[in-house]
Amino acid sequence: MGAHSVMRSFSRDPEVARRHVARDTWRRVAGYAAAYRWRIGIFLVLTVVTSLLVVVTPLILQRLVDDGVTEGDRGVVLFLAGLTVVVALVEAAVTLVTRWLSARIGEGLIFDLRTQVFDHVQRQPVAFFTRTQTGSLVTRLNNDVIGAQRAFTTVLSGVLSNVVSVVVVVVTMFALSWQITLASLALVPLFLVPARYVGRRLQSLTRESFALNAELGTRMTERFNVGGALLVRLLGEPATESRQYGERAGRVRDIGIRIAMANRFFVAALALVAALATALTYGIGGLLAISGELTIGTLLALAALLGRLYGPLTGLSNVRVDVMTTVVSFERVFEVLDLPPLVTERDDPVELPDGPLEVRFDDVTFTYPGSEKVSLSSLEQTGAPVTPEGRPVLQGVEFVAAPGSKVALVGPSGAGKTTMTALVARLYDVDGGAVRLGGVDVRDASFASLRQAVGVVTQDAHLFHDTIRENLAYAAPGATEEQMWQALEDAQVAPLVRSLPEGLDTVVGDRGHRLSGGEKQRLAIARLLLRDPGVVVLDEATAHLDSGSEAAVQAALERTLAGRTAVVVAHRLSTVRDADLVLVVQDGRIVERGTHATLAGTDGLYATLYRTQLLADLEGATAAEEELAAEAR
Repeated sequence: MGAHSVMRSFSRDPEVARRHVARDTWRRVAGYAAAYRWRIGIFLVLTVVTSLLVVVTPLILQRLVDDGVTEGDRGVVLFLAGLTVVVALVEAAVTLVTRWLSARIGEGLIFDLRTQVFDHVQRQPVAFFTRTQTGSLVTRLNNDVIGAQRAFTTVLSGVLSNVVSVVVVVVTMFALSWQITLASLALVPLFLVPARYVGRRLQSLTRESFALNAELGTRMTERFNVGGALLVRLLGEPATESRQYGERAGRVRDIGIRIAMANRFFVAALALVAALATALTYGIGGLLAISGELTIGTLLALAALLGRLYGPLTGLSNVRVDVMTTVVSFERVFEVLDLPPLVTERDDPVELPDGPLEVRFDDVTFTYPGSEKVSLSSLEQTGAPVTPEGRPVLQGVEFVAAPGSKVALVGPSGAGKTTMTALVARLYDVDGGAVRLGGVDVRDASFASLRQAVGVVTQDAHLFHDTIRENLAYAAPGATEEQMWQALEDAQVAPLVRSLPEGLDTVVGDRGHRLSGGEKQRLAIARLLLRDPGVVVLDEATAHLDSGSEAAVQAALERTLAGRTAVVVAHRLSTVRDADLVLVVQDGRIVERGTHATLAGTDGLYATLYRTQLLADLEGATAAEEELAAEAR
């Protein structure tokens, strides 16, 4: 255990020991300790007791030999042997209690940090997740949190126990024989030299191992998710994939062997130095015992104490690296916790009314926030310094969607249509003007009532890797099975679900990949219907669907939009003919507005887009007819 603890310490990067830690970080770390101060106090007391017990057994051994065996006193031998058993039982009991306290403190701190980080991340804007590398964020929730909790368990107890052990052992050895103690301490450099050498070697190998394992894990993640597996199946070469994976796995294997050999070298060096120290102790002590200056019991006690000295000494030589490693983990967690959410709920939010609501944009201006406001460079893939974005996306946008009406947003890609729908759901806050629902500024509305009032269906509906039932219940946890089937009926997808062997308990697969695009969209619509919002936002919900799936989704949408206010981003202009208001968006401004009939008869952008799509549809239909005719011939 001593060798393992030492090598774990040496394998950490010593660069962290030279890192400057702000005073506020230490204060915040102490704040987390305050919640467990009584347990930490008892834990440290028991740690000291365990360290003091290190010298008890060797001293009992000394008296057993000198006062019992040498004197031929059976009573003393039996008493001291029994006392040794009692000490062992006490040490075992103290160790168990200490371990329990360590687990309670450590796991409690992990729980506190993980829940705080998770809750805080949930409040971040969508821009945070578009920039953040998911793996880096998960690492903060796992590795760094676990690294931080070590400050109150492994590092704190290790430092204290090592200090107490070294002091008690050295003082006891000096009391028994100052000559042997000085000779034993003279071998300490011989112990530290191989440890330092192997430590530097392990630091390099460990960093390389982490990088290789991360690369291997990333490759498996990319190849084993549904999209990656499909791409490999369609375009990849199995032999090439296997060869490349084998090469990476081979490097991981080789670095693992080198790390194992470095560890074994250290253990061998440790055993060699220990053997030299033991030989020195018995050599000098044997001569002193022959001359009558040392008893045999004292010699045996010194040999036993010597074996308990070198481990704590080496551990203390790396105490700064250990402490700073845990504090840096805290810093990395605090870095996430200190990123303020861009969209926040006011202290006294307003509850939005039920039913269809008026949607109003009042002179809305919006620019996507710079990365310095929504992300951390350490969580982005490149780790590059954050820079502001700056270009306005919406400028002076004004319109009103009456309760129960349908407003269509059309225009070229990048015009700002999706941004407008994101503002309705308050995924971002406007820079100027206001977005109002039912007369209430969305910035004043409570998050809960806003989620209830606004339902969104995007062009790429996301489903969790779970059952259809659980995906539907995510929108309405209290929904009954009857309500679910009604929503599925209204979304035109109930026959499909009934045809599945497991029905509602069918697992949809990663991101719903076991279903077609149209089926996923209709399930997303059914999920929205269970929430029963008063305002529906459709962001090109039928884009990228074939004609059959598009017709099914459109039929589902007709039922969904009935009696609700709808803001629809239209990919195909033929789907917005029945819109009460069509808004043509270009370069972040509304350049045309009116009904389909009025706009199609003008010479504006809408008419141009509409004629272009009609021509494309006619050409597609002609090509299909010619293909059918050729097949008939």
